[in-house]
Amino acid sequence: MTHTIVCFGETLWDMLPSGKQPGGAPMNVAIHLTYNGYQPVVVSRVGNDDLGKELLQFLESKQVSTQWIQQGETHLTGVVKANISNKNEVTYKIVMPVAWDYIQYDEQVARLVGQSDAFIYGSLAARSPETENTLLQYLPQAKLKVFDVNLRPPHYTPEKIKQLLHLADIAKMNHQELEEIIGWFGFEGNEQEQMQFVKQEFGLKVVLVTRGECGAAILDDEGYTEDAGCKVEVEDTIGSGDAFLATFLKGYLEGTPVSDILKRACLVGAYVATQKGATGEYDPETIEEQIRRSPERGQDEVKENVLEEQAVGLNYLPKQKNQL
Repeated sequence: MTHTIVCFGETLWDMLPSGKQPGGAPMNVAIHLTYNGYQPVVVSRVGNDDLGKELLQFLESKQVSTQWIQQGETHLTGVVKANISNKNEVTYKIVMPVAWDYIQYDEQVARLVGQSDAFIYGSLAARSPETENTLLQYLPQAKLKVFDVNLRPPHYTPEKIKQLLHLADIAKMNHQELEEIIGWFGFEGNEQEQMQFVKQEFGLKVVLVTRGECGAAILDDEGYTEDAGCKVEVEDTIGSGDAFLATFLKGYLEGTPVSDILKRACLVGAYVATQKGATGEYDPETIEEQIRRSPERGQDEVKENVLEEQAVGLNYLPKQKNQL
């Protein structure tokens, strides 16, 4: 069965010391969905400039439709200056205003959102009134609303994030973002209790929390599942969370058991971290072998880590507290 997924928000260029790389979480997720055999739709806006044209060409080369990516004359294509001096903690300077701050509402896109199986959006899409207004018109049409939390100062407020969480069915965030959100409420507790608080407070179906090299956790109506992850030699973490989310959605929409989804999503996210940029290609069916062959990592050490993860398996704790 083919599932339609709409990815809404920023498309841009990450400006790295080694050169520019295509980026933007919604676009990255879309590209990783194509690696999983999907044909996602990207709804965004670029400038009618060389960077915009190059970005459209890149997406087409990745088999991602550019039909619903608008081209504007008044604002340039988005760019982000990424600081990767700490490979495990990339920081960003996101230029504003740019083309994707002015995504216009389209009735045809609204119908497409209503027919889709999932609608993915992030917090950056709400930093400007124009794109936020468009997003808020599309969200009521969506069957499954997936909020990819990306807290990028100064482009958000607690009130805005709370609003977007209330509108979501699924929320994905990293462990630092979880701690920040929890801090707005003065709530204390371990990670599992924090996830439970967020799930209940915002009426979510699923909460996903990534932990970098320490894996990830999922809380849904059936309980709590966590995975220790797969340790690799990191090139940069750009796109790892986007690959994780794309892999999760594939499994979720296809009814794969949660433990299997989480294991695969962690493996894919780990592999992407061994590559430069956000959208390095891979074969999801042979991802463990690709990790073993990663040139930055000794084969014996990687094999040992992957096999150890397979032996330990995943902890499914429907009613227990997180003991980490």
